[in-house]
Amino acid sequence: MPNDPTSAKPRHKSRRRGRTSVPESPQRSLRYRHLKNPFTPQPIFSDDEVANIHATALRVLEELGVKILLDEARDIFAAAGATVQDDMVFIGRDIVEAALETAPRSFTQNASNPDHAVTFEPGALVFKPGAGCPNASDRVRGRRPGTLEAFRETVKLCQSFDVIHGFSPCVEPQDVPVHLRHYATMTAQLELGDKTLFVYSRGRGQVEQGFDMIRLALDLSDEEFDSQVWAATNINTNSPRMLDRPMAQGIIDFARANQMLIITPFCLAGAMAPVTVAGALTLQHAEALMGITLAQLARPGAPVTYGGFSSNVDMRSGSPAFGTPEHVKMQLGSGQLARLLGLPWRSAAGSASVTTDMQGAGENDMGLWGCLMSQATICVHSAGWLEGGLSFGYEKFINDLEVVQSLAELCQPTDGSSDEIGFDALAEVQPGGHFFAAAHTMERYRDAFYPPLVANLDNFGTWEAAGAADSATRATAIWQGVLDTFEPPAKGAERAARLADYIDRGTAAGGAPPLD
Repeated sequence: MPNDPTSAKPRHKSRRRGRTSVPESPQRSLRYRHLKNPFTPQPIFSDDEVANIHATALRVLEELGVKILLDEARDIFAAAGATVQDDMVFIGRDIVEAALETAPRSFTQNASNPDHAVTFEPGALVFKPGAGCPNASDRVRGRRPGTLEAFRETVKLCQSFDVIHGFSPCVEPQDVPVHLRHYATMTAQLELGDKTLFVYSRGRGQVEQGFDMIRLALDLSDEEFDSQVWAATNINTNSPRMLDRPMAQGIIDFARANQMLIITPFCLAGAMAPVTVAGALTLQHAEALMGITLAQLARPGAPVTYGGFSSNVDMRSGSPAFGTPEHVKMQLGSGQLARLLGLPWRSAAGSASVTTDMQGAGENDMGLWGCLMSQATICVHSAGWLEGGLSFGYEKFINDLEVVQSLAELCQPTDGSSDEIGFDALAEVQPGGHFFAAAHTMERYRDAFYPPLVANLDNFGTWEAAGAADSATRATAIWQGVLDTFEPPAKGAERAARLADYIDRGTAAGGAPPLD
């Protein structure tokens, strides 16, 4: 099967005993697409407390206001009845409530392969990789500034695992000038993959050209593009209570084009937000409501998700922390606020660890569980995120996928029928016996349990004799094997060819500088 991680082969010799043993990877599982969260969301606040946070957030917008740096965005708010004083905008709750009425509760982002289309709605579970990292890191080449080669490699890795449901800008290709970078990143996604697409909001020129490339590569008419969702972007506010020009422009441009907006305040308690969980969530909620409102004013019905990516800082150093108890509490509270609005919503895992170690695994796992327990629709940074987003780790990506795939397995229905209970098997095996050879076992053993991607289940002697490889070493062999055997989707080259002339003309014309 093309892009199958089972083809991963170890490259490295053990320093001790010959070739490193790498567990056989499982076949790609189509069961990992279109996931539904099977668990009841867990609350952390009472209903009255959630209502109070929401009411206080509305009060923040009405009385304290938001600093919005883009003239066009302030004009849109003013036309809707908001009070504008210089660059401060005071948004009445009536304006917010009207906007929430038009925000869709469910929508689908299409992909070049229809099997990879994703529906965003409460109860869905969508995993996205680590994103926005200026550096790449692996055990072979070390930590290094992001390049186009690294960006293309991460597209290949994301394409190769069905539990990753769309592309993100995992690594920033700093060797490509910013005014031309969108050409390279869009080409990579369209050539090497067939999943849902991401477009950075870096000014109207880059956004419009990104949309042009999608229409051209996928052979879409203007009506086909405008009537459906094909691209997504992430919008970060500048907490506390500020929206800069590129992000405000991105909200307007994506909304008017009917493309997906992920409105995500990044509120770190103790730094850019109050030090308490409830205070940080109040600020997050106010900023998210502001972004959602702007999107709906730009185009009622524009596809938008409520975003929450709040955590705390280390109060000794000021460094961001992830996977902490406070991070998880904020995820649970964000879920309650999103359910109050009835909107699909985005949360995130992530890690502050600088390497693929126990700290990194624990932090990411806590964030993933927070996503699951809070019933987040989208879990961003689910695999590969290191250093609080400063690096994308290849071994970290593979090791994180072990947990992501395990969560996807939890989404599968569990059969409690009489046939599954297996009374005949219970009767067949005598007291003190074993079930290895029971007919019930023999009928099911091949796919009874989740086959690990990277975990080693050998005993100590077998593990040591095979080279005593730790999980990072095994992960290296897996990502190398995936990249060595990668085959682009059948129509990837054709899509890239459709873009060649457009990119040549755009490059000759100077590309599209990002908005300051």
